[in-house]
Amino acid sequence: MSKSYTQINLLPDNYGWVTSWENKALEKILSQLDFEVECKRTSYRQVCYLPSKYFAASYKSIIYHFLGNKLVFDYYHGDPSISPQFLPLLDTLKSRKHHFHRIRVSHSGIESLLKNEGFDKKVFRIPIGINSDWFPFKSIQEKRLLREKYNIPQSAVVIGSFQKDGNGWGDGNEPKYIKGPDIFLEVIKILKSRIPELLVLLTGPSRGYMKRGLEELKIPYHHYLLNDYREIGNYYRVLDAYIVASREEGGPKAVLEAMASGVPLVSTRVGQAQDLVQHEVNGWLADVSDVEALAEYTLQATKKSEHVNSVIQAARKTAEYNFYDNQKKLWYDFLSPLVTK
Repeated sequence: MSKSYTQINLLPDNYGWVTSWENKALEKILSQLDFEVECKRTSYRQVCYLPSKYFAASYKSIIYHFLGNKLVFDYYHGDPSISPQFLPLLDTLKSRKHHFHRIRVSHSGIESLLKNEGFDKKVFRIPIGINSDWFPFKSIQEKRLLREKYNIPQSAVVIGSFQKDGNGWGDGNEPKYIKGPDIFLEVIKILKSRIPELLVLLTGPSRGYMKRGLEELKIPYHHYLLNDYREIGNYYRVLDAYIVASREEGGPKAVLEAMASGVPLVSTRVGQAQDLVQHEVNGWLADVSDVEALAEYTLQATKKSEHVNSVIQAARKTAEYNFYDNQKKLWYDFLSPLVTK
């Protein structure tokens, strides 16, 4: 008698914040596709969606808890050629590839990596989407009112950085270099001499390294910790540009969040930015660590011009294409072959 796999179990993570909202969004999508969905720590004879590649690589988790299930997990970033610390993890996953039925990746870089490492047809690319309700296209009036609310001068040129870039979940005084906080600070240092009223807006936890660096550069900044991630859209709407300075990424979500909000995006060629951003069409792309290019493109992005406006409009269309509601077919194709109806 064949086994029946009728349920998809989205195992909850232990981190909260953005990852928890991702789980909620996926649960909603799968329910709309008429899959039977659960979110609990134990499972048997289910399609079991593990919370991360780290969980998938855990000996205890795989051997003792989840045999008898069809195992699925996300692998967003961790290319050993860029970040050598991921080599042991990748080797572990390769040694257990027969346990895994599907791997979701968010961009072409990791897709190529895993296919070259022998995962082949198990790999599916689905970009990290966003919720359309949280990121309405900003208006001049909204920008003005929100700057008043957050005590940001109307005349300031505000650059955003909302990604956690400190190690751990404390103050974040030790930088997470993969996120490029040192690169960001070098870019801002260049912009300081070219933008008279420069201000940096930070959100998120563990930003101690970034704040200390801005203080040393004598660049004003505001830092907000949000209790509810759904509030993040308001902070995008006060910006003049958003910079992603990372060395490697799975997303970041900020790529589509900025594009949806009408905020000019300047990014290194990382994560899904390399797939979604067309240079000077819907954003600006620079090579990793090219601080001069990042600074120059940010300067261009903050100027009011017909070209910048066309970039903003094109970016919004890119974001709309990647709203959660528009990803249903991708998710159906990813999971439906594993489920017994």
